Amino acid sequence: MFVLVEMVDTVRILPWNFQRQLNEAIVEELNKKLANKVVFNVGLCICLFDITKLEDSYIFPGDGASHTKVHFRYVVFHPFLDEILLGKIKYCSQEGVHVTMGFFDDILIPPESLQQPAKFDEAEQVWLWEYETDEGAHDLYMDQGEEIRFRVTDEVFLDTSPTGPAAAATETPAQPGQSTAPPAEAAEEKKESPYTLIGTICDPGLGLLSWWNS
Repeated sequence: MFVLVEMVDTVRILPWNFQRQLNEAIVEELNKKLANKVVFNVGLCICLFDITKLEDSYIFPGDGASHTKVHFRYVVFHPFLDEILLGKIKYCSQEGVHVTMGFFDDILIPPESLQQPAKFDEAEQVWLWEYETDEGAHDLYMDQGEEIRFRVTDEVFLDTSPTGPAAAATETPAQPGQSTAPPAEAAEEKKESPYTLIGTICDPGLGLLSWWNS
């Protein structure tokens, strides 16, 4: 679930921090830059583990700050495929069951990866498992806050770096008196997650069985 990743970065220390120990200032800057951030194709950065090498520091013309090339190891959340994790149901939607681990929320279990047969209750906005017993079928709801075990089957990294304005915006100049604001649906475009885990519920997975048997 957590791995150590070797990284290299150039850390900029501002002049008013020169009175501090160099290592201390670098640790603070690295955590400020990386902690709780997703690095593309690496994972969710948690905290600095250690610094393995400090190269020479330089002050460039026109910039009073020092620049130091740093080799370090960072603790990263990046589960391996087929790893089994424990989480809680955050909410349900037509897309599937959305799971949180407290510090990481972008986990999706699609409908085909739920325990079958499963169906979505539009009124309650929850998925339910039609659990078969000798006495017939029983609907076991996947309620918010329910603990589940899931297996990681895939991961999706999305480059969310800023991009330039859409080409269409420059092709048609605005007429006098015409609003240049984007349409409401464009302004409310769904925010994409830079890192998403796709999973499948483990059998028995849900704590529903223990609840039912009690």
